[in-house]
Amino acid sequence: MGKDKLRKFAENLTYSNFFQPSPEEMFQKDFFMKGKWNSDFFKNDNPIVIEVGCGKGEYTTGLAEKYPNKNFIGIDLKGARIWRGLKTSKEKSLTNVAFIRNKIEFINSFFTENEVSEIWVTFPDPQNKKARKRLTSPRFLNSYSNILKPVGTVNLKTDSRLLHFYTLAVIKENNLNKIFSSDDIYSLTERDEILDIKTFYEKKFLAQEIKITYIKFELRKNFDYKHVDNEIDFC
Repeated sequence: MGKDKLRKFAENLTYSNFFQPSPEEMFQKDFFMKGKWNSDFFKNDNPIVIEVGCGKGEYTTGLAEKYPNKNFIGIDLKGARIWRGLKTSKEKSLTNVAFIRNKIEFINSFFTENEVSEIWVTFPDPQNKKARKRLTSPRFLNSYSNILKPVGTVNLKTDSRLLHFYTLAVIKENNLNKIFSSDDIYSLTERDEILDIKTFYEKKFLAQEIKITYIKFELRKNFDYKHVDNEIDFC
């Protein structure tokens, strides 16, 4: 492991808004902040929004800056990437931001039922050959629905047309409420300003003239999400 990564890992531990659950907290008991994010960390009753696979935290910090009346938590396994989000939150004096370094698979250990209002999934690995590992697969939707409020929403922003249309198929198969979708958001004459936040990878995709897609949809509580059985035509 490079010295720069080790330096960033060590620096992460100095931030009060950085959380790195131990294996014991993941496998033997819930994380100590579960159900207490509002009362013990943010110390307010504002809605909690999480970004899964947050990378460098551009969306987590960008949203936090735009919406100071909401709380934002980014989750990613890559500590060197989270380091950038922590630095940004400090540089901009954002008090409504936190980061968790861990796997998304353990998300139900971090949050209790109805604790989260909204979820963002920004430019995840589309897992071209492993649908089960996609962050909008039924496996993950089941986990998200456990922690989301009854009217909680999921946002997917991606350059992957495969992931975009796969997610639309999952929404249709499970009769979910699709609030909005676009297969080319920057072609829209009018769009929500939250879509203009750009991540490191998004800037690279745009430079290559790759279209950016977006979907916003609601999940169903206490529902067994079904997989998409048929192959999807992405042509």
